[in-house]
Amino acid sequence: MKAALRGTIGGGALWAMYSLLALLLAGAATSAVAQVPGNIRTTDDGIKYARGQNVVPVFEGWVPNPDGTFSLLFGYFNRNWEETVFIPVGPDNHIEGGPDRGQPTVFTARRERNKFEVVVPKDFGTKELVWTLTHRGKTEKAYGALVPQEVLSRKIVLANVQREFSDDDTGDGLSTNVPAVVEIAVAPPVSLRAALSVSITDDATPMAGYRFGGGRRGQGIAVTWSTYRGPALASFDAPASRLQTPNGGKVAATATFTVPGTYVLRASVVDIGGYLTNKDVMVVVK
Repeated sequence: MKAALRGTIGGGALWAMYSLLALLLAGAATSAVAQVPGNIRTTDDGIKYARGQNVVPVFEGWVPNPDGTFSLLFGYFNRNWEETVFIPVGPDNHIEGGPDRGQPTVFTARRERNKFEVVVPKDFGTKELVWTLTHRGKTEKAYGALVPQEVLSRKIVLANVQREFSDDDTGDGLSTNVPAVVEIAVAPPVSLRAALSVSITDDATPMAGYRFGGGRRGQGIAVTWSTYRGPALASFDAPASRLQTPNGGKVAATATFTVPGTYVLRASVVDIGGYLTNKDVMVVVK
């Protein structure tokens, strides 16, 4: 091929053609890279990124409610292995018909399931509820819909935090367990600190269904604190604790803040039957 070209095109012209082709290819490659904002990966390249990646909203499924309405459940996948991402409610974190429908603004690393739910009316039908997240220039959407294949039972949702069941038996239909009733009292913050008190009442029904590794029987009621919304993470002097009395009691904790702002703190309570109750409280730090 090169010999034929030398016979018809001078060496200088041939070199110019090769140079032009190289420039065109380089330009195309630069354009392709520029279309990926912030070097966010678009495929699974097998690399664990500590930070620098975006957050993907996830539709988990839906639950029929006794009054005929439906609850659409959402979670998220933070593609970072370490970085916590903050996306305030607004253009970059909104839900159709809201934009504020109770979604989180603090996204800790990796996968979080069933973080919140949105109740839709009886006549929701074939409509969709879309949660949109934009971070580092990349937009992701989760589409909530009443698809038959996505239906869940309330017991499956309550028990899903405990991975001690097989998937099909997570919400044992024969269980008489009732999730704990949780109330939070918070004292007015002083010097970027707030005293928290959680009151828990439970029926003390033990875990039923398939249990692997002994389940949670005898381990007491677990209480875990997290930051659900806010401009920064709050820290807790007792981020995780247990009540050894299976029918409930009180747990105290102190939250410390690094910057002023409006926060939503979440107490996640898992009773001895493995059912999860989330309770949120707003704290305004001045």
